[in-house]
This record gives sequence, C-alpha cells and structure tokens, in this order.
Amino acid sequence: MQPDADQNEPRLVVEQGIAARIAAAIEPALGTLGFRLVRVKVTGRDGGTLQVMAERPDGSFTIEDCEATSRALSPILDVEDPIQAAYRLEVSSPGIDRPLARCSDIERAIGFEAKIEMAMMVEGRKRFRGIIEGIENGAVKLKSTEGKADALLPMGEIADAKLMLTDALIEESLRRDKQAKGIEENADEEPAPKNHKHLAKRRA
Repeated sequence: MQPDADQNEPRLVVEQGIAARIAAAIEPALGTLGFRLVRVKVTGRDGGTLQVMAERPDGSFTIEDCEATSRALSPILDVEDPIQAAYRLEVSSPGIDRPLARCSDIERAIGFEAKIEMAMMVEGRKRFRGIIEGIENGAVKLKSTEGKADALLPMGEIADAKLMLTDALIEESLRRDKQAKGIEENADEEPAPKNHKHLAKRRA
C-alpha cells in the first residue's frame, strides 16, 4: 500500500444537492480538528439520518474522534439548518470496505477489489467491478472480476467508488492493525476491526 496522503488532498467524489451544502459547511471544522471528510449522505433511514464519514490523514478514526466530530458539527448544523425535517446525526469512520474518495485512497487500494460507478458511459457501461491495478494517465486501471473486459476509468468521471469486503482485504486490514499495535505476525488472529460510529441525539 502507498503512503498516507495529506489532509488537504481534494476529493474525487463529491456530493450533490443538500449533501453538498452540508459538506461545504462542515469541511472547514473537520480540518480544524485535524480530520478530513470522506462522505456526507442524507437518507430516510430510521426516520431521517445525516451520515458524516471522516478520518485522519493516516486513515484512522477512533470512537473518541467520532464524538469530538459530533460535538463540533452540531452547532454548525443548528445554524445552517440544512434539513427541513427531524433527523439524527451519525458520525462514523470509513471502515474496511471504505469509499474511495481521493486519489490516495485508490493508490492504497491497488491490488484489492473495488466497485466503481462512472458519471458517464465508458465502453458502453457505467458500473464496473474488479481489481485495481494502478493509475495510468489519470485513469484507474481495473482488471475485471466479472468476466468482462478490463478497463481504464478516468478518475475525473468517477461518480462513486468503494472497496469490496474480500478475504484479502480483511487479511491486509488485520496485518496493518497488528503492525500499528506492535503485535507479532504469528500472534493469534483477531477479529477484523469494525467501523467506529457515534450517534447524536435526534435533531428537530
């Protein structure tokens, strides 16, 4: 995997509509905390949920980080009042099968399987699934795992991209987690780390 990126690296995949307005309002506050935005998503789940996914530049994001983010964003959302209905704020880490929002995310995902949706048709289709082999002339080189032709997908046209939860990805996540904690490679297997998540109270 590649080195971690800097905090100010722009995202390739950005929101539309209300989610875009929320992202613009909260991103400066996240930067002040030393975090960077991964994704904003507004859904009707559980009567209305605003999901904010964030991380540190090294990809980590603890439950304490989730709580600090929730505290910092709540007053901003109260002022902006972007959603004209009751909702709950959910702050979470990207998790193992994370969205690939930046170029550095794609670089770190080389060798792993991903699902990519394009904003425009590429070779007659928009949805692709395969192993990321690298970046070539500003495009993601994808080796199909669906029995279809391999593809070069322009990064500027990516509408959505996400890692697939495979055995290889889980093993790599465990290896990195053990390495970070100074655990020997031959230690007993640990469960794959889960997403950290913090739910704020429902907002009127």
